[in-house]
Amino acid sequence: MTTSTTIKRLQSPSYDPHRSAANDGDQPPGAGSAISAPVFFPVARYRFEFRATQPIRLPDYAGSMLRGAFGHALRQLACMTRQKECAGCPLIAACPYPAIFAPVPPANHSLQRFSQVPAPYVIEPPAWGSRVLAAGETLTFHQVLIGRALHELALVILAWRRALARGVGAGDGTAELLRVVHCGDTGEHEIHRPELGSIAAHAQTIALPRLGDGTAGSAATLRFETPLRLQHNGRALPPEKLQARTLLMALTRRASLLAEFHADGPLVGDFAALSAAAADIREEKSLSWLDWTRFSSRQQQKMSLGGVVGSWRLEGALAPFAPFLQLGEWLHVGKEAAFGLGRYRLADDRQEDISGALDKCRDSQLQVLERKSEGV
Repeated sequence: MTTSTTIKRLQSPSYDPHRSAANDGDQPPGAGSAISAPVFFPVARYRFEFRATQPIRLPDYAGSMLRGAFGHALRQLACMTRQKECAGCPLIAACPYPAIFAPVPPANHSLQRFSQVPAPYVIEPPAWGSRVLAAGETLTFHQVLIGRALHELALVILAWRRALARGVGAGDGTAELLRVVHCGDTGEHEIHRPELGSIAAHAQTIALPRLGDGTAGSAATLRFETPLRLQHNGRALPPEKLQARTLLMALTRRASLLAEFHADGPLVGDFAALSAAAADIREEKSLSWLDWTRFSSRQQQKMSLGGVVGSWRLEGALAPFAPFLQLGEWLHVGKEAAFGLGRYRLADDRQEDISGALDKCRDSQLQVLERKSEGV
């Protein structure tokens, strides 16, 4: 089985959205061909380190809280017209706020009708568990930027500084930025400090496995660290109803749509062929359900956003899915990926004890419940 892709070929690790494969004299491989040269995907992960200046109350899961603060600050910085809604704004096509935070869906699309499209960022909050950061303590979280959002890094950093200066969480805790660190697939290095002003040059792509190069292997174990929400008819599927095919196609679809709407074009030309290949993948699951609720300020109500955590082992002809399994470690998968749900790590399959990740997730959940029962 082969797939048609348009993964960008680059000569440099710096992403240039104006330079396409066609401009390089290379044509995207068609159906029936594999990628014969190293391929790169425009994505980068950044660690933000803040020092609390007023106590910050972190909820059990801070992803939603951080996303709300980021979006509000980004809109304040980017919006020129101050219209209440982006729809109908004459500057919507050029404004970085909808481009980053609330992309406008196309009127028509060959794959499906979209009410919304995936945003080109992922916020990865601090570790699970409610707590209070006292003044002087460090707040650390990560953000992944994808495609053209990478060119708005300076604005993104400024938005985070504005958000944390304004206040987040119950009690509006505040913090000041210490530094930003680029977390690449080959290491980490500091790229920005407020007192210096500039942003150091750094890689903004990751290398992906080549289809058909024989390095993908026949097994992979995914260890989900935040709840995975794969839905059917608007409801998240429990562990017993999840299938390898559902997971693999969700990974493939998300990566391809992010590339289509925010980079150089879709990664997949034949979803049907990939779906048929995914049906033959064998699986071994050690997953459990983790409940989580958040308050939606937009809808003014509590929302249940539980999902599955633990380990999921896949076996079979995984070569066509190798790029998407790797990308998933950066892009996450499933609903609410933008504020960090559906995060996983690919484990060393030869050493992985699939019961260990589940026990760790259960222990973390138990500690949260114990703190709540003690009134902490």
